[in-house]
Amino acid sequence: MIEDYLDKDYKEIAENLSRWIKNKVKESGSDGAVVGLSGGIDSSLTSLLCKKAFPDNTLGLILPCQSNEQDQIDAIAHAEKFEIDYKIIDLKNTYQEFVKSLNLDNLDRFSTSIKNINGDQKLKLALANVKPRLRMAYLYFYANLNNYLVVGTDNRSELKLGYFTKFGDGGIDLAPLANLTKTEVRKTAAELNIADKIINKAPSAGLWEEQKDETELGMSYEEIDKYILTGEAKEETKTKIENLAKKNSHKLELPEMPDF
Repeated sequence: MIEDYLDKDYKEIAENLSRWIKNKVKESGSDGAVVGLSGGIDSSLTSLLCKKAFPDNTLGLILPCQSNEQDQIDAIAHAEKFEIDYKIIDLKNTYQEFVKSLNLDNLDRFSTSIKNINGDQKLKLALANVKPRLRMAYLYFYANLNNYLVVGTDNRSELKLGYFTKFGDGGIDLAPLANLTKTEVRKTAAELNIADKIINKAPSAGLWEEQKDETELGMSYEEIDKYILTGEAKEETKTKIENLAKKNSHKLELPEMPDF
């Protein structure tokens, strides 16, 4: 039963992770942590772990980019509840200028598969992935400015599937949630009194309007986590998970280099 795998001391897990963050940051010669705050559960938990590690040296960046307004409201409420220093930078204009510079009307010169900007899924995803890469640039700017490390929010479930943007939300220095499935993230967040509204929110990378992780993946985190923790799943789910893991394995590795 998956419940047996989830029977853990999540308060102790949180304490250990905060201690791990503190040690890793100090080992690097850095002074604190910067985290992207999306209003979702992963960033909320990560920012709170950082706050516990560095009460005075944790910065949360709220970086909306044509995003759901409610997510920003939730991110602000979380930061203020736990007294996390935060800064809001709206990336809408930056993103729009970037897209404008692509000269999409002539993009078919470079990709014969593109016929319609609204109908082409490859173009939609390529544009969507610009957003987390812009956020990464801002996170590292403030990390460099303050001698902080960028602490990522990717959890074990996302890392297993490669469900993140390479050099976007995957462009980080530390990944404290890497050993926690989405279900375990929720349980740890509940132990730390993170708002139920955030814990129960449908997971979303916020890449486009009404985008939801589980809809895009075609399976629930409950199914994914059960397979990761117990090895049990419908054959179709197993195949889907392992195919995604194989396809996206490059995201978890250093660039290939010749060995001669």
